[in-house]
Amino acid sequence: MIKNILAIAVCASLVGCGQQEAQNTSATAAPAEAKVEALTYPTTRKGDVVDTYFDTQVADPYRWLEDDMSEETAAWVKTQNEVTFDYLAQIPYREKLKERLTKLMDYEKVSAPFKEGKYTYFYKNDGLQNQYVLYRQLDDGAPEVFLDPNKFSEDGTTSLAGITFSKDGSLAAYQISEGGSDWRKVIIIDVESKAQIEDTLVDVKFSGLSWLGNQGFYYSSYDKPEGSELSAKTDQHKLYFHKLGTKQSEDKVVFGGTDAEKHRYIGGYVSEDDHYLFVSASVSTSGNKLFIKDLTKPDSTLEPVLDHTDSDTYVLDNDGSKLYLVTNLDAPNKRVVTVDAANPASSNWKDLISETDNVLNVSTGGDYIFARYMVDAISKVQQYDMSGKLVRDIELPGVGTASGFGGEKEDTTLYYSFTNYKTPGTIFTFDAEKGTSAIYKESGADFNPDNYNSEQVFYTSKDGTKVPMIITYKKGIELDGTNPTILYGYGGFNVSLTPRFSSTRAAWLEQGGIYAVANLRGGGEYGKAWHKAGTQLQKQNVFDDFIAAAEYLIDKKYTSSGKLAVNGGSNGGLLVGAVMTQRPELFKVALPAVGVLDMLRYHTFTAGAGWAYDYGTAEQSKEMFDYLKGYSPVHNVKPGVEYPATMITTGDHDDRVVPAHSFKFAAELQDKQTGTNPTLIRIETNAGHGAGTPTSKIIEQYADIYGFTLFNMGVKSL
Repeated sequence: MIKNILAIAVCASLVGCGQQEAQNTSATAAPAEAKVEALTYPTTRKGDVVDTYFDTQVADPYRWLEDDMSEETAAWVKTQNEVTFDYLAQIPYREKLKERLTKLMDYEKVSAPFKEGKYTYFYKNDGLQNQYVLYRQLDDGAPEVFLDPNKFSEDGTTSLAGITFSKDGSLAAYQISEGGSDWRKVIIIDVESKAQIEDTLVDVKFSGLSWLGNQGFYYSSYDKPEGSELSAKTDQHKLYFHKLGTKQSEDKVVFGGTDAEKHRYIGGYVSEDDHYLFVSASVSTSGNKLFIKDLTKPDSTLEPVLDHTDSDTYVLDNDGSKLYLVTNLDAPNKRVVTVDAANPASSNWKDLISETDNVLNVSTGGDYIFARYMVDAISKVQQYDMSGKLVRDIELPGVGTASGFGGEKEDTTLYYSFTNYKTPGTIFTFDAEKGTSAIYKESGADFNPDNYNSEQVFYTSKDGTKVPMIITYKKGIELDGTNPTILYGYGGFNVSLTPRFSSTRAAWLEQGGIYAVANLRGGGEYGKAWHKAGTQLQKQNVFDDFIAAAEYLIDKKYTSSGKLAVNGGSNGGLLVGAVMTQRPELFKVALPAVGVLDMLRYHTFTAGAGWAYDYGTAEQSKEMFDYLKGYSPVHNVKPGVEYPATMITTGDHDDRVVPAHSFKFAAELQDKQTGTNPTLIRIETNAGHGAGTPTSKIIEQYADIYGFTLFNMGVKSL
């Protein structure tokens, strides 16, 4: 199976990925408020920076907080964290939540196995290890540790960010991320001895690795920016080939860097038979060009398959010169097409699996194609042979999310996982010939899904659009408007929120909390049209969908404004910032995480300009500037308004959505709000956008988030 390794610049923030159980305790709402000492916020200096957009002047008094290298910013971060952690320390059940989260996450977690060369590999976490360990074993041998990322750093903040094996499995290249940074290092090892065989590659970003035989591999990166590594702008992505035995400084640029058009995301991947190199090139996080090179001909050049970015198209597989492509060109819900590599233009494409009313995701394994459809965000899977003939509908264990069904052509046993919001993930084997499933590895989570309800509802947004939402809660609770509730959303970048169990979420559910996830426009749950309906001058649709979800939960007595929190990360952090400034009275607690919050300047940091497909930019037109300014959270905090109790979370090493967004938003809220609701910012040190976060930090973060939320809803004890 050929894998599309084009990195995506914006993604949902990491929410816990383990599994846990239920306990018969519940949050007790108190009529009297639990008090903490009155908050005194640090004084944040105001500068005199003013920008002019289309003859409109916009003050930016906290511009200095964008300088993440300055001593003044560091001092501000230190003082803000002191205020935040002093407040959190006064919550009487904070330690109890931490203890419970620790217990819930303390069980063995094992991934599906995969074969590379003569070894079978799998990931395992014994329980509370900060990072998963990669093991290997021979067919009849005992497992042994292959890579232990817990030994990469003393505090567990250096993580394994991906590993790729050469075709024969004798060599491997793996990426590490230090402190959550998107800048990666690449280490090349001999698989048998596990010894590093040459110098470490550095300054690799938004990249997969794709081997060409044992000669070397393709990877992608930007020129290292001048100034701050954290926030400096990166525009021109380049594809390189690293030949083993040579220095990184000698690596040749294969694509990018000289084109008149800036390609911000470039990925190169080699077909399983080493016959072709495919190059995907994008100017934003949506839409890509596609090129092909015949590697069997030394003098061949990259030829276009698609020379425009009007679609998302990638190569799924090949059988000799026959290419299998997955595309949404002229098919917003995606289709699978075939074409000959000698004449790959779209005019020659032939449908193999045609577009349907449901969004399609595709994998291959065992010489079959697996079509994984989303039906109202719920999985349906069909198996096809390579000629496009339907073999069978695959019977899944229940209603939820099935992922996997990938492997090599010769594999007869494949693996998939199944989960939903109340069901811990279980790994299944799948016999590709017989179509039968069997449990391979059950979750060790001490959690009984029978004690919980998880129901899908459809509500009406402001403009009449029907939007799905899944609501999960403990059986037996009364829908009387008193239940602590977290409403989660994302709504952007074609990202689909499908039902998945979370260890951290279980801790909320067992306290009697309700957890609701709305599938907003801007996401990918209903294809390209659903995505586009939440972009640029239609971005307000996303916020309206989220507000309507909150109103539904209140109207149906799941909760009330005084018991409702909103949560989201990255683009979801923008979502929370926008709705809390537009409808502050609707929510009691707001939890924006690693959010894009300054919509006039987001594109001036790191790879932010690549997000313009979804957002537009302030320089694009006066209409776009006015629209962005109209909802930009940093620019819509008004004096004298009582905003929800807010805890902003970010990482000091986040080089995707730089922490300046969160810093500025916190400063604006602390300066202008009225009332007694606290505004805190929790800044995780030596942490990035979320991926690779150590287990210990996840436990601490969620104990603080849930403690802050319940405390500000008036809960006195657990």
